Amino acid sequence: MELCNSTLESGFILVGILTDSGSPGLLYTTISVLYTLALTSNGLLLLVITVDAQLHVPMYLLLGQLSLMDLMLTSVVIPKTLVDYLRGENAISFEGCALQMFLVLTLGGAEGLLLAFMAYDRYVAICHPLNYTVLMRPRICWLMMATSWTLAFLNSVIHTSYTMHFPFCMTREIRHLLCEIPPLLKLACADTSRYEFMVYVSGSIFLMPSLAAILASYTFVLVAVLHMSSGEGRQKALFTCSSHLTVVGMYYGAAMFMYVQPSSYHSPRQDNILSVFYTVITPALNPLIYSLRNKEVMGAFRRVLGRFSFIQDGGCQYHIEAL
Repeated sequence: MELCNSTLESGFILVGILTDSGSPGLLYTTISVLYTLALTSNGLLLLVITVDAQLHVPMYLLLGQLSLMDLMLTSVVIPKTLVDYLRGENAISFEGCALQMFLVLTLGGAEGLLLAFMAYDRYVAICHPLNYTVLMRPRICWLMMATSWTLAFLNSVIHTSYTMHFPFCMTREIRHLLCEIPPLLKLACADTSRYEFMVYVSGSIFLMPSLAAILASYTFVLVAVLHMSSGEGRQKALFTCSSHLTVVGMYYGAAMFMYVQPSSYHSPRQDNILSVFYTVITPALNPLIYSLRNKEVMGAFRRVLGRFSFIQDGGCQYHIEAL
C-alpha cells in the first residue's frame, strides 16, 4: 500500500524511445523536424479550410477535423517528450498521466471513426454523385463529426477511469513514450487479465466495424472508378482513394498492433516505435498526402495567401500615405 501511495504522490517516469535509443540526439532532431512539419502543415490546412469559402463542403470539412485531431494529438505527446529530453527529466504526475491517456484515447478514437466517415463521403461522391448534396448535406456532415467526438470521448472516459483505478506498486517506470493502457497495465500489482481481455474486445469493436466500412466503401469506389469513361476522372479518383487508403493503413495498422494484439506479444521497443508512428509521423504525413496534389486545396491556399498579402500591402500603403 505504501508503494501505491508513493505512485499517487510522485507519479511515473516515462522511459521512452529517446531514453532507450542508441543515438538519441539524431532521433531527437528527427522527431523535432517531424513535429514542426505536423504543426505547420496541419495548421495551414486547417486555416485554409476555415478561411476559404469554396472549401466549405463536406469533404474538406471532414478533412479539417482530421487536421485538428492530428494537431491536438501530436501536441499532447511530443512537446513534453522533447522538453523532458532537454531537461533530463522524464517524470509525469499521476493526474498528468491520466489526462494524457484520456486525450490520446479521445483524439485517436475520434480519428478512427472520422476516417470511416471520410470513406463514406468518397463513396457517395463517386458512386452516387447525383444524390451527394442530399446524402452529405451539412446536417449529416456535422452529425458525423459530433458522433466521432462523442463516441471517442465516452470510450476514453471508461478506459481511463478503469485503467487508473488499479494499484500501481511494481515500479514507477513506464517503458513507453506516453501513458497508454498496455504499458501501464504491466505496472499494476492486481490481476488485470480480465480487463486486458476487455481492452482487446472493445478495441476490436471500436476498430473492426470502422475498418470494414472503409474497405467496403473503397471496394465500391474502385469498381465504379474502373468503369469510368474519362481517363482524367479515373486518374483523379484513383489518386484520391489511394491517398485515403494510405492514411487508413498507417492509422489502423498502428492502432490494431497496440490495442488488438494480445499483451504477451507486446515489447517496449515495438510499442515505442508504434507510438512515434501515430503521434508524429502520421500527423506529419496526413496533410501532405491529402493536399499536395489536390488542385482545390492548393488553389485555396494561393487565394488565402494572396488575400493576406493584399491586406499587408494595403496596410503598408496606408501607413506611407499617412506619413
